[in-house]
Amino acid sequence: MNEPAPKTRILIADDHPMVREWLAQLINREPNLTVCGEAADAAQTLQAIETLRPDMAVVDLTMEGTHGTDLIKDISTRYEGLLVLVLSMHNEPLYAERALRAGARGYVTKREGAEKIRQAILHVLGGEIHVSETVDARILKEARAGRPIPAGLSVDNLSDRELVVFQLLGSGYGPSQIADELHLSVKTVEGYLARIKAKLFLKDARELLQQAIQWNRLGGIGASAESSPRPRPDPTSRRKLE
Repeated sequence: MNEPAPKTRILIADDHPMVREWLAQLINREPNLTVCGEAADAAQTLQAIETLRPDMAVVDLTMEGTHGTDLIKDISTRYEGLLVLVLSMHNEPLYAERALRAGARGYVTKREGAEKIRQAILHVLGGEIHVSETVDARILKEARAGRPIPAGLSVDNLSDRELVVFQLLGSGYGPSQIADELHLSVKTVEGYLARIKAKLFLKDARELLQQAIQWNRLGGIGASAESSPRPRPDPTSRRKLE
């Protein structure tokens, strides 16, 4: 009697327990798939990959211990060949572009229905690059052609770390709080802020702060009500930028 084919092993990395539970149920209904483990932050994700050796990791874009695409880059560098599908609350093309540049093979939003998320998993496992329908089709075209995904203008020109600093600034964090959040020195954060200001052609710290707040309100990382809660920053932190 022939042995059944081994199931494809998938790791779920998301800081929301309900999301992990729902996604595990969705995946485990597939006859050839199984959830081999779960992780709630970046450190747990890397440890789980090292221990469990999954075939795919379904990863939230923003979890405790990492920001933006840092975790995807770490996974791509350390575990070549591991398929990464990003499951994110953000439906803006900017995030999909950065995730694919970092090494992800797919990007799907949490607003998609169960069937579309299931299809995204199967497409990536089948060797395809998958992007949500809500994301610009140009990204998918460039990725499938194997060409670099070009950066756009304005905020698109910021590096991944600069974008995170910009987001935290818009959330009310001062330089020292950003430094604590990202485990950097205040001097390094101030350097990021200066480069952001130059890249966005802003004249001073007040204008930089105004633009960061406005960008968050329009849908930047952390602007959604679905974001993980963060400690409330010191209300005087904005004045520290002056």
